[in-house]
Amino acid sequence: MSDNFKARTGGAMLNNLTKLPRSDRVRDTVSALADFISTSGLDAGDQLPTERAIMDALGIGRSSAREALRHLQALGVVETRKGSGSYLLRVVSASTIHMPLSFDAAHQRDALLQTLDVRRGLEVEASMLAVRRAGASDIARIRERLEEMERVHLDKGTAGREDLQFHLSIYDATGNPLFRQLLEQMREAFEHFFDKPFDRPDFARRSFPFHRELFDAIAAGDAPLARQKTIDILDIVEEDIKDMSL
Repeated sequence: MSDNFKARTGGAMLNNLTKLPRSDRVRDTVSALADFISTSGLDAGDQLPTERAIMDALGIGRSSAREALRHLQALGVVETRKGSGSYLLRVVSASTIHMPLSFDAAHQRDALLQTLDVRRGLEVEASMLAVRRAGASDIARIRERLEEMERVHLDKGTAGREDLQFHLSIYDATGNPLFRQLLEQMREAFEHFFDKPFDRPDFARRSFPFHRELFDAIAAGDAPLARQKTIDILDIVEEDIKDMSL
């Protein structure tokens, strides 16, 4: 095998990747892979490094590697062929993978309410599209994220990051990658806020039961009910933003 072939399949360039810190592993993995693609000379049609090679190079687990590759698939950047590997469909960079948003932290309450206006329209539509488009594997993934959120919530009383993963799985089920990109970036702009909103562990706790009801509506193919449960969740978030920021 020639060195040129290795370079074009990523085999000779993995030393350009360095281990990631423990933060948002999936997001960081996607960014690292985007940087790797843009700097390694890969072209459309070239094979990406194996899942195991990515795990070893970045110091991440299998679930993070797979979720990052699924994200790139949803964006139409990567195609995974069963028994063969993952192949690049188009060249990208980190700047084309993420669309970062920024807000004035001095006016966090107003910014949160403004983003909620946008989220309400997007998330309601995403829930209804998920009802119509979700396949069996999508439903299984949403259920898995829900059960993890419920487990952490019952154990700790809050589950902000797990809650995000649950909603991201619904956006993915729409088959439209823009939902995940827009809503994930909106959420990430308040990453520190969502670790402990308003220093209150009970932020949006009242919305917890509605997540199970939202999943049940999606699994049952009930779009109007999925719409209502999404609104119920966001209404509670709005109420808590207003009450807890006083």
